[in-house]
Amino acid sequence: MFSLDQLAAFVAVAEELHFGRAAERLTMTQPPLSRQVQKLERAVGVRLLERDNRRVALTDAGRAFLTEARRLLALVETAGDLARRVDRGVAGTLRLGFTATSAIRTLGPLLRRIADELPDVDVLLHERVTPAQIDGLLRGELDLGLGRPPFDARVLDSRIVFREPLCAVVPAGHRLAVLGRPLTAPDFAGEDVISYSPSQARYFHELTIRFLADARPRIEQRVEQILTVILLVAAGRGVALVPASARSLGVDGVTYCEVGVPGEPVELHAIWHRESTNPVLHRVLTMLAEHQ
Repeated sequence: MFSLDQLAAFVAVAEELHFGRAAERLTMTQPPLSRQVQKLERAVGVRLLERDNRRVALTDAGRAFLTEARRLLALVETAGDLARRVDRGVAGTLRLGFTATSAIRTLGPLLRRIADELPDVDVLLHERVTPAQIDGLLRGELDLGLGRPPFDARVLDSRIVFREPLCAVVPAGHRLAVLGRPLTAPDFAGEDVISYSPSQARYFHELTIRFLADARPRIEQRVEQILTVILLVAAGRGVALVPASARSLGVDGVTYCEVGVPGEPVELHAIWHRESTNPVLHRVLTMLAEHQ
């Protein structure tokens, strides 16, 4: 097998057609340069250069080999540059999990920022509910998730990337839609409420339970996805609590109402494994911190 040094020596001589100039170009003396070319010819098994005391010329085999030698050297240079870029986190792959509602306000702007600031990063998208994202992070299937607490903070780390209000969604024309004020828990007394799965949508399940604790509503359905909740409301199956960004889903036949909860209690977190070594992840986390 031949070495990269032998390839570089041959290319220099082939381009200069002069051993002295080629040696000067490579900042080496002529005898070791000649030995490198000779070793390359022995490794390839053919004469690549015709040389005598007056001239150096490429053989037909040498001209064919020169094209491939240049390509190999360029490939090595490109590979090294790529490795350095990956190490700095400006190239590589980010496996990103997200929920349907996180895509409404957060995913699009994040993807645009990555495209603008890290154009050589490939983002592989995985739509999953938060528990499935957590499982993917723990299994090493995901680098970053956009989801909701809770999660094991001993293993996973997080950063809040978006806060928004909680609101109610009711069928169009429903009595709660015309009260003209923020809704409180007693307003939901006697209503059929569509809630969330305690295991697959624990965050919104707990928000709903806390807000309606004193209202004793009838929980008719428990589902995993916010879009499913809103579609059931549109079908007249009950009322529900959703994040304010759900208004952007554009479902007909529903009305959104403010609720009397102070502040912006609905949080979206960027979640990652504490032991992740993906440089792209840490570059994206830095980017998120700079844009908050």
